Amino acid sequence: MIRKTACSVAALFALAGTSTVFATNGMNLEGYGSKSMAMGGTGSAFDTGNSAVMNNPATLGFMKEGASEIGLSIRGLHPDVNLSKGTLSDNSNATAFYMPSMSYMRREGDLSWGAALFAQGGMGTDYGNNSSLFARGYSMANALIDMSGEDIRSEVSVGRIMFPVAWHLSSDTVIGASFDVVIASMDLQMDLDGQHFANMMAGNGGSVSGSMRTSLESMMMPASGPMITGINYARFDFSNNSQWIGEAVGLGTGLKFGITHKVNKSLTVGASYHSQTRLADLETGKATLSFNGDGPAFTGGPVAITGTIKVRNFEWPATVAAGFAVNPSDKLLIAGDVKVIDWSAVMSKFSTTFIADASNPGFGGQELDVDMTQSWKDQTVWSLGMQYMATKKLALRAGASFSANPIPDSYLNPLFPAITKNHYTCGFGYRVNEKTSVAAAFSLVPKITATNADGVENAHSQRNWSLSYTLSL
Repeated sequence: MIRKTACSVAALFALAGTSTVFATNGMNLEGYGSKSMAMGGTGSAFDTGNSAVMNNPATLGFMKEGASEIGLSIRGLHPDVNLSKGTLSDNSNATAFYMPSMSYMRREGDLSWGAALFAQGGMGTDYGNNSSLFARGYSMANALIDMSGEDIRSEVSVGRIMFPVAWHLSSDTVIGASFDVVIASMDLQMDLDGQHFANMMAGNGGSVSGSMRTSLESMMMPASGPMITGINYARFDFSNNSQWIGEAVGLGTGLKFGITHKVNKSLTVGASYHSQTRLADLETGKATLSFNGDGPAFTGGPVAITGTIKVRNFEWPATVAAGFAVNPSDKLLIAGDVKVIDWSAVMSKFSTTFIADASNPGFGGQELDVDMTQSWKDQTVWSLGMQYMATKKLALRAGASFSANPIPDSYLNPLFPAITKNHYTCGFGYRVNEKTSVAAAFSLVPKITATNADGVENAHSQRNWSLSYTLSL
């Protein structure tokens, strides 16, 4: 099933749309640009073309003096996500994601500069409606009950408009920086059964608070008889099914800094720092929070409350990277990188606030704060890559990257199964003529399985590709 197309921030330019990106290192892509991707995601210390703005902005200094380049590319990500528990199983229908990017870079003397539009990453799954695996749950009283039977899906996308500069401090040393405009969006359609809701109200696996919780508890314990004798499930629903952008949207900024240094004729080293983003809450006024359960309050079926939802404290993590590039000969390039991604600082929990519209009887203006424990761990990614110039025009590339799964099994949510670890990559670059070059990359992500606290086994693998076109002006 094909989900959203285009790149997460292009709608701001009216040149493209937004895209949910199913990422591969947590929520990060395995490499940015066809050259970096084909070489295992390396890119700290050698020329990755215009994609330098996503890798290390200082490497823009490798451009030829006086050169101007336009870059266009498209990526395809093809995740295969399967769930099973006992005799039940389900597959995510979100199996194809397509993301274009575009950039313009120029070097004048010691200064390189430009603008670029790239998808950063994200997550997404789609289990449809009437899924057998999501059909039943447990009530607050631990009784087996029917869930909503409606769509179960998630889409998270993050993209950037970037304005990089690179400056030659000397013939051997370049520093770079980038100011990024960041946009994030989210769709979520999720059932939370009464047992999990009650556990979170008790502080296990998260928390539930706010004036709406107080109202729900008061409806369970009036002296004249409770209106609610139990909650079977709560359903969170905010989704526009748009091909361009998710329903809840937040804007913000980020910064990147980098440096490269040529140690000698054969060896270059580089490093970069990507700051944690500063995003506003992802927000939409078109959300629905529904409850179903037992008692007079539910004689007419589920109670749907309309309102505004805010996804609070959603940020992209800081990343520190360092690497080397060695040219043993004119034909051979060998590169290695290590990246540390600070997931623990931004993915300790998933936090939302729902504010009911004033028109909802009994709940008008009330808030429900829900935090779901995530406890992601920091992730270290080791990458190796090689390029061999088979001819003056044809470059052959291969690489691999290795990392650990950042999500603890206990808190693995089937809607966000970002558990993949290793990547094996290959590709090529071909200079068509003096002004035009093309490149392609392919990535194989072996299947990883993990079983969460509910006994649901998640299996996830990917097969991805990238195509790039560069025009020298």
